[in-house]
Amino acid sequence: MLLLRRGAGFQRWSPIAALGAVSRMSTAAADASPARGSPPAVRNLIGGEFVESRADSFVDVVNPATQEVVSRIPLTTDEEFKSAVHAAKRAFPAWRNTPITARQRIMFKLQELIRRDMDKLALSITTEQGKTLKDAQGDVFRGLEVVEHACGMATLQMGEFVSNVSHGIDTYSIREPLGVCAGICPFNFPAMIPLWMFPVAVTCGNTFVLKPSEKDPGAAMMLAELAMEAGLPDGVLNIVHGTTGTVNNICDDDNIKAISFVGSNTAGMHIYGRASSKGKRVQSNMGAKNHAIIMPDASVDATLNALVAAGFGAAGQRCMALSTAVFVGDSKPWEDELIKRAKTLKVNAGIEPGTDLGPVISRQAKERICRLIQSGVDSGARLVLDGRNIVVPSYEDGNFVGPTILSDVTANMKCYEEEIFGPVLLCMQADSLEEAIKIINENKYGNGASIFTTSGASARKFQNEIEAGQVGINVPIPVPLPFFSFTGSKASFAGDLNFYGKAGVQFYTQIKTVTQQWKDLPSQGVSLAMPTSQKP
Repeated sequence: MLLLRRGAGFQRWSPIAALGAVSRMSTAAADASPARGSPPAVRNLIGGEFVESRADSFVDVVNPATQEVVSRIPLTTDEEFKSAVHAAKRAFPAWRNTPITARQRIMFKLQELIRRDMDKLALSITTEQGKTLKDAQGDVFRGLEVVEHACGMATLQMGEFVSNVSHGIDTYSIREPLGVCAGICPFNFPAMIPLWMFPVAVTCGNTFVLKPSEKDPGAAMMLAELAMEAGLPDGVLNIVHGTTGTVNNICDDDNIKAISFVGSNTAGMHIYGRASSKGKRVQSNMGAKNHAIIMPDASVDATLNALVAAGFGAAGQRCMALSTAVFVGDSKPWEDELIKRAKTLKVNAGIEPGTDLGPVISRQAKERICRLIQSGVDSGARLVLDGRNIVVPSYEDGNFVGPTILSDVTANMKCYEEEIFGPVLLCMQADSLEEAIKIINENKYGNGASIFTTSGASARKFQNEIEAGQVGINVPIPVPLPFFSFTGSKASFAGDLNFYGKAGVQFYTQIKTVTQQWKDLPSQGVSLAMPTSQKP
């Protein structure tokens, strides 16, 4: 392996220092030494060193607005993967015994550094993922909030104590780290999702192996660099790149005790089944079909703005995107204004000022979105706004899909059954609130659902009866702040403990219960009966 080592006589490689021509190249942790004209290769991070992979195969990281190859990620070899896990395992004993206050201080420093480099992180995200710079900053900021939450780990990780549970006996519980944990990330939030994972895990005392998305690894590499600058010891955080082979290695390695995953249902259920069968803990956030019920009494202007923003923002590439509007009564009075507002949205490369929607992640993603739109039309839906053939000047090769609205959608249409993951809003109708709730509850997904109404009775009925993990009342994207947890349900989540918040701390720790006695007792002889708290 080729290493760039820290210490006297060596210049430590930095992804932040390697920005170069920022408008044309990602800030990914990449080797700047390949032949002129070839894209740089992203390195693995193993034991505190950025390691040039000896892999035979690489995957291109492509700017979705231009099709320019930004960098290449290696399909990490089995030997390199084992080295990363071994580094994490080797670092665990010292790290778990590091005082929790010291671990917290590293998180305090990390959040400071993330704030310092917010713009650089956002530019990396926009270059590799396509979302607008403003949305990319939001991506970073929502992850930053989890880092801030981890700064209070001393309180979050407290156990319980009961004195004198029996005569002279005390019992208390403590939360201990699991060991080596791992995270597998999606493309749509290249900063936020890694920050959902490793800050909580390592502040609990675990060590971590992270696999960023092969489509946009740059932000994760920059965050790793910042974590090391903040004082995270060598080996506590490691990064390996790859696709299916790396994922399967994570599932199969006996040294990895827990896996966090965000992504598609196909991959998520594969990981959940394969890893949990080997006794690992798994939290798997997967697909979604988020609905909003629009009552006739809803505030018109606020509701329309919410539908447009939550339906088309980030080009629909959010697991909490509001992709389906269920209108109680006739949807047609809403359509003209929806179309009018959607048409005002500017579709362009994410780096261009004033852009509202950037490209979708890949040509394959665009083709799939367009197929699902056409399937809706073929099934009888009305295409009231078509964004499939949009052309963006100066970015003609970009993967752009404009805002699209399909009306008269029914539950048996393929465009409704599948998560489109694009800027497509489906409009359905229901005769009553009860019918609208029934439509949502019969959908297999359960990430989030919202209602727009000025009626407290309607809102309360919705809150009580809806089957979704996250509920919004006049809020289109009801993702909670990190002192709660991301509580997707049904087919949107597999596992027992959700991301961040109290559930996240519980996921990355295990309980040890201690019963102790220090009181000198007179000998009572030997008794083989089960001990009880009853006085003899």
